[in-house]
Amino acid sequence: MLDSIKPKGRVIFLYLLAPVLIYMFTVFVPLVAALYFSFFEWKGGPHMKFNGVANYVELLKDGTFWQAFGHNAYLIVACIIGQIGIAFVFVLIINSRLVKLKNIHRVFVFFPSTIAAVSIGFIWTMIYDQRRGILNHIIANVTHKSIKDLPIWLNNPKTVMLLVAIPLIWQYIGYYMVILFSAISSVDPEIFEVAELDGATAIQRAIHITFPLIRDTLLVCVTLCIAGNMKAFDSIYTLTSGGPGNASNVMALYGYNVSFKQSNMGYGSAISIGIFVLSLGVILISQLLTAKKSEKKERIEDEI
Repeated sequence: MLDSIKPKGRVIFLYLLAPVLIYMFTVFVPLVAALYFSFFEWKGGPHMKFNGVANYVELLKDGTFWQAFGHNAYLIVACIIGQIGIAFVFVLIINSRLVKLKNIHRVFVFFPSTIAAVSIGFIWTMIYDQRRGILNHIIANVTHKSIKDLPIWLNNPKTVMLLVAIPLIWQYIGYYMVILFSAISSVDPEIFEVAELDGATAIQRAIHITFPLIRDTLLVCVTLCIAGNMKAFDSIYTLTSGGPGNASNVMALYGYNVSFKQSNMGYGSAISIGIFVLSLGVILISQLLTAKKSEKKERIEDEI
């Protein structure tokens, strides 16, 4: 009976063929095309001039690109701490017996993740606005200062990256909470109950029980966070467009400006390949560091 309803091999192949073709068309083909165009001096017209690896040599010497990479690295660190760290704390709080209406809390926390990044950028632009922004109005009411004397937040090169990171953190806390909720729900509740009966505090249970049990899921969250922030673009473009100057410029935004505003498609393609290689490199380094840390911890445990 089971053999009669089992689909044939060609049926399974046809079902799998469509998503593979879509993936190749949307991811693999553009990547190969960018790699091809990166070896040309191309201003976007019908004429292209082959220049070998000249674009990559220029990329290695491009201070603006490496400054943008530093900003992406800043976002990665800030969002790993802010997004995943805060999500982990919120999950522990919501999972505690003191919190009621848990499903409602989950829905409201996840809601920002459903909003388009461009819309998030516009929302926070209004919040940071000097004259009409709610942030300056709150500060003015507390300090009794005039709105005109308060800072233009997004015009300060020293703090603009932090101000850009805050909307990203706010938007994706709920996204990582959903992942962590699923990880914690798979853990036997009796483990936490026994630890509580033994006198372990909430912080001790979080550090010594919850964290080790969902460590693999946290590593997945870190990888997703790195990949997402290495290609950050939408909200930053809406908030600052990379300004003031290049103080909040990121690699994807720099590649966009070079490709479409400066009409330098060849060099812009080289930048996109550079982003791809650096993203893989950062993810690989993070995986190696976590793997070595896990091996060291296991070795210490074995010795004990």
